[in-house]
Amino acid sequence: MTEASPRQLVEELLNDGGGVLRLAPAFVARDLVPPGRRFGLPEEAYDLGERGYLCERWLGSTTKADNRIGPDDEGLSRIVDSSGRPRLTLREAVAADPAAIMGAGYAASHPQGLGRLAKLLDYGARIPYHIHPPQRFAELLGRRSKDEAYYFPAGVDAGPHPETFFGVHPWIVRERAYDVLLPYLVDWDSNLILRHSRAELQVPDEGFQVPSGVLHGPGTALTVELQEDSDVFAMFQALNAGRIIDKELLFHDVRAADREAHGERFPLNFVEWELNGDPFFYENNHLSPQRVETDGGGEEWWIFYNTPKFSGKKLVVPPGGRHTAAENGVYSILVWSGSGTYCGHDVRGGDADRDELLVSHAAATAAHPVENTGDGDLVIFKFFGPDVNDTPSIRRYDG
Repeated sequence: MTEASPRQLVEELLNDGGGVLRLAPAFVARDLVPPGRRFGLPEEAYDLGERGYLCERWLGSTTKADNRIGPDDEGLSRIVDSSGRPRLTLREAVAADPAAIMGAGYAASHPQGLGRLAKLLDYGARIPYHIHPPQRFAELLGRRSKDEAYYFPAGVDAGPHPETFFGVHPWIVRERAYDVLLPYLVDWDSNLILRHSRAELQVPDEGFQVPSGVLHGPGTALTVELQEDSDVFAMFQALNAGRIIDKELLFHDVRAADREAHGERFPLNFVEWELNGDPFFYENNHLSPQRVETDGGGEEWWIFYNTPKFSGKKLVVPPGGRHTAAENGVYSILVWSGSGTYCGHDVRGGDADRDELLVSHAAATAAHPVENTGDGDLVIFKFFGPDVNDTPSIRRYDG
């Protein structure tokens, strides 16, 4: 028997799922920070030896994790069939038949693919202060920028440091004292660079946007993150969680010629100083849920908005409730809690084999049902890529 081509396999899986693909969990190791151990896995699953610790889960991912060591498909979501057998990665499926998954028009205008990456972050210590290069620098290495945003779910232990450092003190920008950070990058022996930043509390059911070019050190609250599909960064903090970080990570996305010519000074070019020193950084980057009009069978809120690069919602359907959804384009979901059916597929929060789906363009744009068959609220996060939705804006505050 002739083996099906990837395109034929995508068609088969979409037909079997009514336009919906079930995804297996894609856990990712990181070697800088200990895990928060809140994924509900066996204790021994978190320690992966030389690879580090299992600290992240990537959702609806077509992005490979840029780790020093690890499997070739780390970070890539896999599609499973009705029996639970893995068939191919979501990246392979999108490449094989982008129109079937994304819609013909959207696929033609977005040849980069789904263009977004959702994650769960589960860290037991603060992530070190770092930055994602703006597009004009990322493209020097053939990469993309990494705007991102965070949402902190309620009802979860927040860990020992539920606060995130953002930007720099406004006086640094006001006085153009940009070189104040340089000695910390040269000496590379402490965490004292944080004295020049400001921390904001990670409040449950709220979040922040973090444009590329903004220095940040995320805290320990379990975090739902949505971002551009990129893994570029430069580390600015040398000492974190009791250990010195490899200084090579300062130059992670710096060209060899730029490093040779400018040394530690070059990564400072990644800093968008006006954004970092904004005295109203909180007001201009804080995200609080914004209610969406629904059919009455459930309640929805925008939790990721204020950018065309990605967007996301939280849907809550009460026990016994039935909600009818219709969206503007392809999206993926994570079932956070509760149980029910989504487009006819059995879903259960807290069960990694039953909590993640991708809804293709054809299914997403038609009316599709969400039913709560459990005793508690069915809570679902939805993730959309670039240009799918028009979303609310944060009202700009200038004092």
